[in-house]
Amino acid sequence: MKIGIIGAGNIGGNLTRRLTALGHDVAVANSRGPETLRELAEETGATPVRAEDAAEGAQVVVVTVPLKAVPLLPDGLLDGAAEGAAVIDTGNYYPQRDGRIAAIEDEGLTESRWTERHLGHPVIKAFNGTYAQDILDRPRPAGDPDRLALPVAGDDEAAKRTVRALIEELGFDTVDAGGITDSWRQQPGTPVYGLQAGVEAVRKALAEASPERTANFRA
Repeated sequence: MKIGIIGAGNIGGNLTRRLTALGHDVAVANSRGPETLRELAEETGATPVRAEDAAEGAQVVVVTVPLKAVPLLPDGLLDGAAEGAAVIDTGNYYPQRDGRIAAIEDEGLTESRWTERHLGHPVIKAFNGTYAQDILDRPRPAGDPDRLALPVAGDDEAAKRTVRALIEELGFDTVDAGGITDSWRQQPGTPVYGLQAGVEAVRKALAEASPERTANFRA
């Protein structure tokens, strides 16, 4: 598939490494310009591009930037994406980094609902509680007892199927975590956030989540 990755930090960089290794056509962008991605491009074969060009023709777009940077992304970011493109949101709200976001804290929007409103496109929440190094070190074949499972939330069922299939190709199981309204179950401070476990443990952790935001993740 043609995949655009916006953000080349730990998650974005390691997804670039794995997805190119699997044979996908990856374009990667960051906030500092394609010339700063030369080493990653040489390592992986990915194409470094400007953020406004990363989604061009892409069937999957990964948005992996700090929440405070989401409103600063170029207008029309996803206009050139393929029809029906799946947009993955890996982001988390950390008020100490992002500043206080009233829509999340006061209005009760989930982090991904806030993000998709800024993007103007439905998103699939995935990888937000995944350790970046696990993307490189922890893939396992299907049926392996040590295979990790990742929760995946989203309202667009076709896009969710695309994302789950891609994650399974990367070497991880997936658990359907519901829609974006339910995605608070995998936000920071919940039992599943950062959990390195299989399908049943992930399902249990999602079920045990509380909608109350913990003190560590409130402004």
